[in-house]
Amino acid sequence: MSVSAWKGDGEAMCPHRLVLEHVTSRWGVLVLIQLLDRPYRFSELRRAITGLGGRGVSEKMLTQTLQTLERDGLVHRDAKPVIPPRVDYSLTGLGREAAEQVRALAQWTERRMDDVLGARRAYDEARDVRSRAS
Repeated sequence: MSVSAWKGDGEAMCPHRLVLEHVTSRWGVLVLIQLLDRPYRFSELRRAITGLGGRGVSEKMLTQTLQTLERDGLVHRDAKPVIPPRVDYSLTGLGREAAEQVRALAQWTERRMDDVLGARRAYDEARDVRSRAS
């Protein structure tokens, strides 16, 4: 079940965890960090996220992510009544605060990745030794 599909009882039971899941979801992190720079149109945002590397985000998933973050009060959707329609997405004050926290965590991860990889190697080696001894 997708995070955004979990409504009703789940929200009442643990709303903090649900918001945390939205903010730290695979695409939520990238949307928030990207929108720290400036407002984006949908297609621009999709290209920018795809340009960060890895597999690109689908239109459906980006739409769901933006709607979820908008519902949580983190993203503002500005639809301009022009032809063709123009919709810009930007961060709210609350969204900017969350995005700065997420960006700090992403930067920490980047800085400490060598340490994490070393810890993983040490763990795997110790586990191999224990399994051979069994």
